[in-house]
Amino acid sequence: MRILTISKSKNLISIVGTRPQFIKAAVVSKLIREDFNQDLKEKIIHTGQHYDKNMSANFFKELQIPKPDYNLGIGSGEHGYQTGRMLIEIEKKLSKERTDVVLVYGDTNSTLAGALGAVKLHIPVAHIEAGLRSFNKKMPEEINRVLTDHISSLLFCPTKTAVENLKKEGITKGVYQSGDVMWDSLIHYKDKIKNSKILLKLNLKLKKYYLVTIHRANTVDNWENLKNILDSLERVNQQVIFPLHPRTKKMIKNNHYSISNSKINFIKPVGYIDALALQKNALAVLTDSGGVQKEAYFFKVPCITLREETEWIETVKSGWNAIVGIDKEKINKTLNNLSRKNISHPNFYGDGKAGERITQILKKVI
Repeated sequence: MRILTISKSKNLISIVGTRPQFIKAAVVSKLIREDFNQDLKEKIIHTGQHYDKNMSANFFKELQIPKPDYNLGIGSGEHGYQTGRMLIEIEKKLSKERTDVVLVYGDTNSTLAGALGAVKLHIPVAHIEAGLRSFNKKMPEEINRVLTDHISSLLFCPTKTAVENLKKEGITKGVYQSGDVMWDSLIHYKDKIKNSKILLKLNLKLKKYYLVTIHRANTVDNWENLKNILDSLERVNQQVIFPLHPRTKKMIKNNHYSISNSKINFIKPVGYIDALALQKNALAVLTDSGGVQKEAYFFKVPCITLREETEWIETVKSGWNAIVGIDKEKINKTLNNLSRKNISHPNFYGDGKAGERITQILKKVI
């Protein structure tokens, strides 16, 4: 791994590919490009891992992220195939650019491909959202996290727990507890959330509906797992809003599953602001998404996680998040016993200035 040295030129390449990464990158890119001194110059590579218009192009527009300098258009595919194609194309782009650091986000195939492409060219890697662990190595995301952390030179951790996780793995150099950039984003867009018309459009009343989001391969690609979740929703008496990820929609269609509960409303994926508005005003959120678990916590909305573990363990320890897996009985029992009265709500995720902290550190060390 190349040792970080002071350089007059500070050229940064951000690599993104999925909806959560667009949200995080919007915070950091905005700060980089608004810097009067232009200490950092950024270019963006979009792998195309998320390519549906509602999950890609619309997000760039809504979050005012600069148009990517490179769009690789990789699309979907098996993990090895997708990651390999990304790595090939990222290496080509990095080889032609003079780059001082490559910035990657989170735990997707785009994250790992970006980190591998950089480190093999002896370019330092900065990982935002480092140190998270679910301790389930059957999850592709867990492999991506661990490998990326072990080849990164700068590791920006959202929480104290993340810092401790890295320490246990022998990673102590270049580690910073920065806070969470998604918290920054929510604070920045809070006024726009108030102006969202999505509840009016869907004829929803405050705290009178459940929001469901599922997209992970382990949940969706296994039909029995997905069917268990859908069957549990059939029993729900409350209104259910269910934005359908393309993968989820395809699986339901391919298995000819039809919903008999008229309270369940499948909708297309929504933009970032509308998604936040739906989360903020829900009675509860059911999800397999790490980011949505965290956003539910930000809004003090009870969350039911449709997985066997979570990387955001603080939300569980505080009592705001329940891990139920895909067990129908557990899902419905937890929904029927929701109560968050008199439960404390500690701030685990920083002061809303994680992006500022990250950009200042980048300016100093690259």
